[in-house]
Amino acid sequence: MFQIENLGEARFKSPLQLSTVRGDNIFNFVDDNDQLVYDLSLETYNSCIANNQKPHCLEKAGPRQKLHFNPAQTTAAIVTCGGLCPGINNVIRGVVMALHYFYGVKSILGVPYGYEGLNPKMGHGFVELTPDKVKDIHQFGGTILGSSRGAQDVGVMVDTLVENHIDILFTIGGDGTLRGCNEIGEEIQRRGLDISVVGIPKTIDNDIDIIDKSFGFETSFDIASPILRDAHNEAKGAYNGVSIVKLMGRDSGFIAASAALAQPVVNFVLIPELDFDLYGENGFLESLKKRLESKRHAVIVVAEGAGQHLFTKEEIKTDASGNVQHDDIGIFLKDKIKDYFKGIFPITVKYIDPSYIVRSAAANSGDSVFCSGLAYMAVHGAMAGKTKFVVGRVNNKMVYLPISAVTHKRKKIDLESEFWFAVLQSTGQPFVM
Repeated sequence: MFQIENLGEARFKSPLQLSTVRGDNIFNFVDDNDQLVYDLSLETYNSCIANNQKPHCLEKAGPRQKLHFNPAQTTAAIVTCGGLCPGINNVIRGVVMALHYFYGVKSILGVPYGYEGLNPKMGHGFVELTPDKVKDIHQFGGTILGSSRGAQDVGVMVDTLVENHIDILFTIGGDGTLRGCNEIGEEIQRRGLDISVVGIPKTIDNDIDIIDKSFGFETSFDIASPILRDAHNEAKGAYNGVSIVKLMGRDSGFIAASAALAQPVVNFVLIPELDFDLYGENGFLESLKKRLESKRHAVIVVAEGAGQHLFTKEEIKTDASGNVQHDDIGIFLKDKIKDYFKGIFPITVKYIDPSYIVRSAAANSGDSVFCSGLAYMAVHGAMAGKTKFVVGRVNNKMVYLPISAVTHKRKKIDLESEFWFAVLQSTGQPFVM
């Protein structure tokens, strides 16, 4: 289930001066047999014992004693795809620094504007990446390489890797990027080429399956927190004041829910996982009315993908990455709230959409540490010859996972989870609307 593919024999000695002995106060090399149990529940443990089965295990991430690639002759490339997210530059910096200083890899290329940069017809070329060029980029949001959405011809991209003697391709991106990375890896495998492809999951929505969290997610609700505080001030500043804040979250509401927990001034959190009725005795608008009658102000946080069932869709539109383009729930709610209260009592509605500010911010300290760790572990796995894998944290441990395992489905909030119950406790909103 979680078997990591390898390109072949690892025959080069690692330049890292690490240990293989416990107790000598020096970090140890990690062996491929060092594995961690995926499901830690007692129920699964007892089931495995009863059925004499080995539990599903994950390969521990870390430096290997033997390398597949000769560092002195290795060329690596880095590409960033999809929407912006805090921490991309941190990951780029970490990969470059690890390749150069840990392993002595001198040839590191940046691929401009996503997978477009692997299509010569686009004319983007490559950018040489050195420690001096990337040493300060972690202080800024966005990506120094630029990004794009949409697929390119896989055969053309592999041809480009071959023609430029690229041995390792690091792809930084979300679900679509990782699927593209896996397809590149499969084409490489069909041709019998000795090229590793590595995914470093990037999604501000935190919707990559299996892994604990994706980088940039923590920064996103950290940046959103003071915005919610100010939205609360706006709402309280008016009699029957309502503030609506729309945050990112196309299919999963983790940012909206986490921001509400981080800044507990929010009264309603609307997320894609939760269908709600606008009207009726237990509907959202009636619940909002009761809140205003009681406290005379309300703060609503809505994820961009929430409430899509309320729209009449003649056709489903997608962006270049294949993501469904949602109708604007924020504007929709603002208009519906105003219409509903016209004949009841006067209200003041403020609508705030800070999405692009949030996603363009620089990583906070927690994400910065996390990004460096992901970058280092990705480099260790790639140099050992592992391919078609992602690096991520599972059960608070860094592991390698097959790309196919994390792109099978999107991670969503479990409405029966302790996490969502905490949100309901914090906001006081009804369990069902």
